[in-house]
Amino acid sequence: MVFVWLAVAIGGCLLLVLVYDLTQRRHAILRNFPVIGHFRYLLEAIGPELRQYIVTGNDEELPFNRDQRRWVYSSSKKQNNYFGFGTDSELEQSSNYLIIKHSSFPVRSPLPGEADYDPYYAIPVAKILGGHRRRRRAFRPPSIVNISAMSYGSLSGNAIHALNAGSCLAGCLHNTGEGGVSPHHLQGGDLIWQIGTGYFGCRDEQGNFSLDHLVETTNKHPSIRALEIKLSQGAKPGLGGILPASKITPEISRIRGIPMGVDCISPSSHSAFSDADSLLDFVENIAEATGLPVGIKSAVGEMDLWHNLARLSDNTERGVDFITIDGGEGGTGAGPLVFTDRVALPFKIGMSRVYRVFAERGLHEKIVFQGSAKLGFPEMTLFAFALGCDMVGVAREAMLSIGCIQAQQCHSGHCPTGVATQNRWLVRGLDPLLKADRLANYVMTLRKEVLTLSRACGVVHPALITSEYLEILDGRFGSATVPQLFGYELSYGMPSPEDRAQITELMNGGPGGTATG
Repeated sequence: MVFVWLAVAIGGCLLLVLVYDLTQRRHAILRNFPVIGHFRYLLEAIGPELRQYIVTGNDEELPFNRDQRRWVYSSSKKQNNYFGFGTDSELEQSSNYLIIKHSSFPVRSPLPGEADYDPYYAIPVAKILGGHRRRRRAFRPPSIVNISAMSYGSLSGNAIHALNAGSCLAGCLHNTGEGGVSPHHLQGGDLIWQIGTGYFGCRDEQGNFSLDHLVETTNKHPSIRALEIKLSQGAKPGLGGILPASKITPEISRIRGIPMGVDCISPSSHSAFSDADSLLDFVENIAEATGLPVGIKSAVGEMDLWHNLARLSDNTERGVDFITIDGGEGGTGAGPLVFTDRVALPFKIGMSRVYRVFAERGLHEKIVFQGSAKLGFPEMTLFAFALGCDMVGVAREAMLSIGCIQAQQCHSGHCPTGVATQNRWLVRGLDPLLKADRLANYVMTLRKEVLTLSRACGVVHPALITSEYLEILDGRFGSATVPQLFGYELSYGMPSPEDRAQITELMNGGPGGTATG
């Protein structure tokens, strides 16, 4: 009889846990996998002890190791994101290990309660987007950290909702990805509308680019602040976007103008232009029609495109307003293994090569450079700025902040946290309002630590850090600076003197020449 009552008690407890898990909204894993989901958190809690004897260390897992994931999770929840007992990296024996050289006279950081303390840790971009070419709707992006391209379809509607609402809270830009502008993108956050080879949202019935549809959409949605023409992405360059049939819902089919039941595979190249010359004609055409800044996004392979773009921009009255460089280590919802592993240069090599091409012609101060590919950590953001970036886009790190556990099921439609799936049961586990707060917390914490690093180096903005402040260890008790490794002149990686003066004034509380936003 005792065993019967014990079984009833256990069953009752499990029933209460089941009801709680199904009704709570804070944890997508528990909502989607009641009761058994608690084992995931238990294993996570005792992970450090287990890893002392078995499995992997804190910095061994890929694409993001446990330390990185813990930092994102803690930051997004406003929990303690400090680490104890010092570094667990073998600094002198680590190859390609980044070291940031602090100043003997750092800039003081304001404390909570002081007049100049900013709880949002705003870091506006040092350049005006579209300013050099005098676009009608040029503006200064209010945040150096923005949400990189992830389309509705690749991610769930709740995930896109959370990202856009979180972008609004954090005051940063949200890239739509190539899937078009959906209702989930319209939660208050400003947008960069990405135009891919499928022209989703701006195509005619034959699938060709339609300028009329583009203008109509940009006029309808003033939250669209810039346009990005996607030439390629780091995870699968040379291929178009891939959306598996299992993730195509009636809503996605309607937004994109594609059939259901078959994979949506975008063309590998654009039909609206075919070379650098016609690309610049296309850029100027849509910039004139919309008044918006227009840029391009590409991974880096052969260099002919970049030499031709620089030459034509230098010798004609045409040019892009911004360039987004995506590294070969970037993420994707679905792609062939050989492309994700072997095609396109890693970010640091690709970015430095492209930047040098434009810097050698004196064009680097006239273009806003953005980097993407695992740059959503303070030291990597600073590294990107040393290479010439003016802002960075974060994608998978943003996914982690809204609940992704790196299950690597993005391509299958079975993402357990509801982030990268269209399965209704799994998507319901992701509360977009709660996750929007976490995305905003992550972005603001990243900006906080980048700003703290900048001040430790003696400057008020990361764009003012010269590349000599960064050294790379070689694993043999030696090191090299960024200029030595990447062939940079000492002036490379910095905005123009005018932009430096304006951003310094802005960070010190002055008008800075141009208002943000």
